[in-house]
Amino acid sequence: MTDPTYLSLGLPPTASPLAVVRAAVRALHPDTRAVCGLRTARKRFYRQMLCAHAARKAANDTSIG
Repeated sequence: MTDPTYLSLGLPPTASPLAVVRAAVRALHPDTRAVCGLRTARKRFYRQMLCAHAARKAANDTSIG
């Protein structure tokens, strides 16, 4: 199952990992990005978005083949 937050980014399965991270950064509120104490949580969020993207990309690759 794909993360609903990842789906809200609106990225195609062919997007690069850098595009995923950029979209995830834009999805966060500026105040959330500014708080130093939330750095670990932000990094975890970015990793979750990258994992969801990799899973979606893998699912698309196997369905085509």
